[in-house]
Amino acid sequence: MALLRAFIRTARMVKNTSRLAAGLPADDEVLLDAPDERLAPALVAAARGEYDIAAKLLAATREAAEWENRDRYARRLAVFARTRDGWLQTWQSESPHDPDALLVKAELAVRRWWESPARAELLREVGPLIGAAAEGDPRDPVPWRIALDHARGTNAGHTEFEQLWTEAVRRSPHHYGCHVAALKYLSAAWYGSHRECFDFAERAAQDALPGSLVQALPVRAAFAYLTEGGRAVIPRERLDEAADLAIAVSAAYAPADPWPAEVRNLLTYVLIRLERWQDALDQLRLIGPYATSFPWDRVSDDPLGQFLELRDGVRLEVASIIPLHPRSERGGRARSGDH
Repeated sequence: MALLRAFIRTARMVKNTSRLAAGLPADDEVLLDAPDERLAPALVAAARGEYDIAAKLLAATREAAEWENRDRYARRLAVFARTRDGWLQTWQSESPHDPDALLVKAELAVRRWWESPARAELLREVGPLIGAAAEGDPRDPVPWRIALDHARGTNAGHTEFEQLWTEAVRRSPHHYGCHVAALKYLSAAWYGSHRECFDFAERAAQDALPGSLVQALPVRAAFAYLTEGGRAVIPRERLDEAADLAIAVSAAYAPADPWPAEVRNLLTYVLIRLERWQDALDQLRLIGPYATSFPWDRVSDDPLGQFLELRDGVRLEVASIIPLHPRSERGGRARSGDH
């Protein structure tokens, strides 16, 4: 019987895998961390050593209070500056008090020291940079998101962290980046537990605005639980509920939309771990060409390769459970003469 089941599984995969590629871009069309149409010109200019477009982009997000975009763009510009920072140095020298340059400088400083064995000590020296960025525009929650990450890296206690959290949510109660920073602090890998992490994520999701990515926060808690392990046992039902909520959030956005791409990639990872293959395939179709480093860089040094490999694996799993002879439209099983 085992041999027969294996034979049937293989036959199903051969028959069904090719047609399951419908709606999925070819491997060479998938991009890793592709910038959107506003960020791309800023990165191209920065590669030439020019900062003007990046400065205008961040100034526009600040003036329009586009805090979510501002956070994402500042992160991406800081990542770029880790290897090519001439444009940022020029910007800082010409406009030392520019709140947008100060923001990127603070984010870059935290990122540079994060992986150091002396992280806590080195990050403490970054505190004044974050303070300067926060003073640049008192309305801006993004420096406070950086401060929350900084507090985690400097081993700040709960009281200090809660003070920073209060400042952050006073400026933007539903800011996604700040909520992710708090979730990381409360995770079992840092200063909390899996239960604290889930409790916080579920409360935040309940209070979130319709369509907000904060509603998908529980799936981040699920990811932490599935990857970090620990003694606490989170019921499978709670993991499935987190995934279901993130699926609903994903459905609110258009297919191949770069904005929810990271949440969709994260959700796909969780669905794979839960062996919810069809749901995972659905998310892969919604992701389209927008693979993101996170979460795949947590499990592989080649995040794009990992994404593509698992995408193929999900297709195989779905193909293996599709019957060889699906029922006809009349409700009965198709006969050989119907083919």
